[in-house]
Amino acid sequence: MKKYIVLLLVFITACLPPLGGDPSSQEPAVVMPVFLPTATAYIDPSYPTAEVAMASPNQTASGIEVRVERAWVEGKNVNADVCYTLPDASDWSIWSASLTYAGTVLQEYGTTLVSLQEAAENQPGLRCDTLTFVVPPDADLTNAVIEIGAIAAPPQQDDYCSVYMPKIQQAMQERGIGIVLECLDVNGTLTMQITSRPPEMTQEQAEQIVYSDEFYTVKGPWSFPFNLSQ
Repeated sequence: MKKYIVLLLVFITACLPPLGGDPSSQEPAVVMPVFLPTATAYIDPSYPTAEVAMASPNQTASGIEVRVERAWVEGKNVNADVCYTLPDASDWSIWSASLTYAGTVLQEYGTTLVSLQEAAENQPGLRCDTLTFVVPPDADLTNAVIEIGAIAAPPQQDDYCSVYMPKIQQAMQERGIGIVLECLDVNGTLTMQITSRPPEMTQEQAEQIVYSDEFYTVKGPWSFPFNLSQ
């Protein structure tokens, strides 16, 4: 028995590195690589991505042509690239829009400018925006409608005298409203002022009429129905 123990000790001792030896002469330890699984992005199947085919991509109302170049659903976003002819060189943009689906009318939206083409050679200017509505991922988009309610070019203060006052004054005369407008110098700037109004009308009421958005807004609607089955 002692013989076997002695042999075992000799074997173990032979396998140990020599004490005080040169570390550079020792065999380097072998480190085995550890492979970790690669993470994969999870895509919820309830978040659809699909192109939308418009039944009537071109609509004309109030002399303005509006067309949907492309429409698609991406996750929670219903997007539409909308292009529309411009009445003049003012800064026109989408003033009101809505998405109707499954009894819901969604009037909150975002817009992103895609392109702006100025008028040239008797061709009106053209602006394209991406219109975005945020809907639940399980929204029922069968028999849905994107509607552009109006486009508008809200004027700067100096635009009233140069562009809008003649239009507003003519409208007052045609409607028989006794409001008189003039452009007066206010601190070195020509400013449109109400210089006369009917006695029964307050200043606030007159201003509500004169500064109504109807004078810088073109109303549609332009409606684009589509059907996206679940």
